[in-house]
Amino acid sequence: MEERDPDGDAFRGWRRPGPRPPGGLEPADGETLDFLCGSFRIFQAARGHRYSTDDLLVAWWGVVSAPRVERILDLGSGIGSVAMAAAWKLPGSRVVTIEAQAFSVALARRSVRFNGLEGSFRILEGDLRDEAVPAGEAPFDLVLGAPPYFEPGTATEPRHPQAGPARITRRGAIAEYAAAARRNLAPGGLFAFVWPLARHDEAGEALERERLVLLRRRDVVFREGEPPLVALYAASRTEDLPAELPRGSEGFPFVEPPLVVRRRDGRHTTEYAALRLSMGFPPGDLARRGH
Repeated sequence: MEERDPDGDAFRGWRRPGPRPPGGLEPADGETLDFLCGSFRIFQAARGHRYSTDDLLVAWWGVVSAPRVERILDLGSGIGSVAMAAAWKLPGSRVVTIEAQAFSVALARRSVRFNGLEGSFRILEGDLRDEAVPAGEAPFDLVLGAPPYFEPGTATEPRHPQAGPARITRRGAIAEYAAAARRNLAPGGLFAFVWPLARHDEAGEALERERLVLLRRRDVVFREGEPPLVALYAASRTEDLPAELPRGSEGFPFVEPPLVVRRRDGRHTTEYAALRLSMGFPPGDLARRGH
């Protein structure tokens, strides 16, 4: 997903929006420094966990779904890609992240420094299952989450130890993320997350247990003609919504038409290209050369 951009400004005629970050840091051995949104850049392990389409999608979904955002919390934040993408879109926001892996926390802190975000970011090293958010930080208008999709034994373990917890559950799945969101949501706030559709019922049960109402859902099709694999969810606290809010087959959640990432020929769809542009990414290839 990362775009190579040798001159740091233009890519196939597209110009990076937003100011350039202060920089001043270089990748260490075994690391890369890659573009994220606009001119933001992110440190990543060359063979470890790297940001993905899912990260971009959940950041986008959160910022377009939340009614008003001044404070953002990113749960299980990894290398900080989701949080920094949201911060690029909402430059006046205060951002707090929680991540248990010291290796990922160190990468995220360097990325925050590279992008000049120290004044608006607080990166916490800790377990999201604990009440790890310090007094004075919570509550949050937007809580973001991209939980690991697989239980131990159901997927191949990555070779790099840092990549494992991003893929395989080590410290909780959607139930634990929903509980952490509930503890930290402000009145009227939104919990936005991505989760596999094969485990949709678990998401519904977790939200109901934490007294969160699912308002919107959008399935994601990664290639036209294939079934959707993940969905984007947006939920709010039950007490912040009217008791008579219609629910079920004729009420909430509002299930939007699927978002299709790539056409059958592998090119990005126009909608996904527009989404990328809105988050400071180049649109990608929309048509084959010569057409």
